[in-house]
Amino acid sequence: MPKILIAEDETKILRIIELQLKYAGYETALAHNGLEAIEKINTQPFDLVLMDVMMPKMDGLTACKSIKAEHPDIKVIMLTAKDDIQDIITGLDSGADDYVTKPFVFDELLARIRANLRKHSDSAVEEDELLVFEDLQMNTKNFEVTRCGQSIDLSKTEFDLLKHLVINKDIVLSREQILNRVWGYDYYGSPNIVDVYIKYLRDKVDREFDRKMIQTVRGRGYVVR
Repeated sequence: MPKILIAEDETKILRIIELQLKYAGYETALAHNGLEAIEKINTQPFDLVLMDVMMPKMDGLTACKSIKAEHPDIKVIMLTAKDDIQDIITGLDSGADDYVTKPFVFDELLARIRANLRKHSDSAVEEDELLVFEDLQMNTKNFEVTRCGQSIDLSKTEFDLLKHLVINKDIVLSREQILNRVWGYDYYGSPNIVDVYIKYLRDKVDREFDRKMIQTVRGRGYVVR
């Protein structure tokens, strides 16, 4: 059973997340600030940390950087206010693996947790070279892509985008999340570049097939499912 540390200074929010995670089958522990989070991680094993940004004694960004320096294998998901874009950038720069903006739908948080907890298996995917989703196959070593045995020629960016969508299958990814992961959080161009490359992928991956796997969720982003 994966063990998750919840670092949040608002008791009500902390309790709600704890109950929901326990209901979902996770073992949990609690911390009310960054210092307490570090102390607990140094004394017991955790698979993942949900880290609020604004906390007393030590903020989540500082705590994340310290945790990643000593325990790089622990996944850290930052919880940040929706408009705190700089916190998101700083958090990723501090080593965070992902972020969820408040207020969030709990199903989305669970999806992000599942995605990050299975990232260790993504390493195995790299070793096995083959990433498979239904009739789509991606070779992560030689960048060959096929669907129903038909070869698909993708540019590096198209390949990276498709790989990110497939690894996070069934999870709706916003343009901002895709930009951060595929183009890098230091990308300063138009976010519309995501829409352009989604169209490129659809033309190459979906157009010739009845089953359309790259889907748009209006107002939220894109998903492979």
